[in-house]
Amino acid sequence: QVQLVESGGGLVQAGGSLRLSCAASRSISSIARMGWFRQAPAKQRELVAIITSGGSTIYADSMKGRFTISRDNAKNTMLLQMNSLKPEDTAVYYCNAVVELRAYWGQGTQVTVSS
Repeated sequence: QVQLVESGGGLVQAGGSLRLSCAASRSISSIARMGWFRQAPAKQRELVAIITSGGSTIYADSMKGRFTISRDNAKNTMLLQMNSLKPEDTAVYYCNAVVELRAYWGQGTQVTVSS
C-alpha cells in the first residue's frame, strides 16, 4: 500500500514551465512502475509519462521533448518537469503507482496554462 500526494501545480502562461512532485508514503525503490496521468474537463484520463524502477521511461507522443519524468528513490519522490507548456496541457495531473498489481492514485494537482 502507498499514499501519494502531488504538489507543484498552478497557473502559468503558454511557453512557461512547471515542476510537479509526487511524494510517496513509503519507499518507492521497489515500486516497479510509477507515472503521471492527466484529465482535462469533459475528457478521459490520459497517460502523460511512466517510469520504471530501472529508470526506463515512456511518454505520450504530445509530451515527448517537452516533459521529463524522473524519480528520486532516496526522497521517495517522483517528479515531472514540464516545459513549453501549451493551453491544451491544462488539466488535473495525477500521480500513479502500481504496487502488487494494484493501482494507487494521488488526489491530483491542477495545472492551468493561459494563452
